[in-house]
Order: sequence, then structure tokens, then C-alpha cells
Amino acid sequence: MENKQYKVAIIDDELEVLSMIERFLQRGGKYKTQTFSNPVSALAQIDNNFDVILLDIMMPQMNGLDVLEKIMAKNPNQKVIMMTATLDKVLKSHKFGAIHYLMKPFDSLEALERKISEVLNS
Repeated sequence: MENKQYKVAIIDDELEVLSMIERFLQRGGKYKTQTFSNPVSALAQIDNNFDVILLDIMMPQMNGLDVLEKIMAKNPNQKVIMMTATLDKVLKSHKFGAIHYLMKPFDSLEALERKISEVLNS
């Protein structure tokens, strides 16, 4: 029986974060990732084919909350996990349809993977 491979988009302006998450998620073959360091170009390329999107809130090119609003306008059922270092931004992200979040820095990459699994199974 073939295991499903989940498609995960990662949008974060920090290249080290993108690389770290991508390497970790791809290690077991369960996730196929696509990374975006620029939220504007991410919006141009993101379609409804992602099982989950990891989205940073604080980015210089475009605020992650604005990105979230545009993603949800395209696909209201899109599963999005917001990543932020400030709790006040989490509350605002709920207004735009994100119901999941992770605080940065992450406790561990395993915690990130558990959150992704939780979201995919919800």
C-alpha cells in the first residue's frame, strides 16, 4: 500500500528557516515541500494543490496576514498554519481564517511536524 505524500508550502522571508523546515519535512518522504522567500511571488504561484501552508506573519515584502487573506479568498478551505513570534498577531490571523499557529522559535521540529499532522487530520 502506497503512503500519501502531502504537499506543503512554506512561506518565510528567513532563508535559514525555509531550509531547515524543508530539509526536516523531506527527510522521511511523507512531505513534498515548496518554499517561498517572497510572499508576493508565493501568491502568484500558490494554487489549491497544497495540503497545508506554513506562513510567517512578519515579512518585509508583505505582511503574512495580508497573504493569508488573499489565500483564503482563493480557497476558503485551505489549511494554513501561521508562524510568529508575537501572540497578538495570532489573534488577528484567526479573523482571516487561520485556526492554527506555531510560536517562533519552535520548541522543536518534531513539534512542527506534530502540528502539521494535527492540521492534516482535522
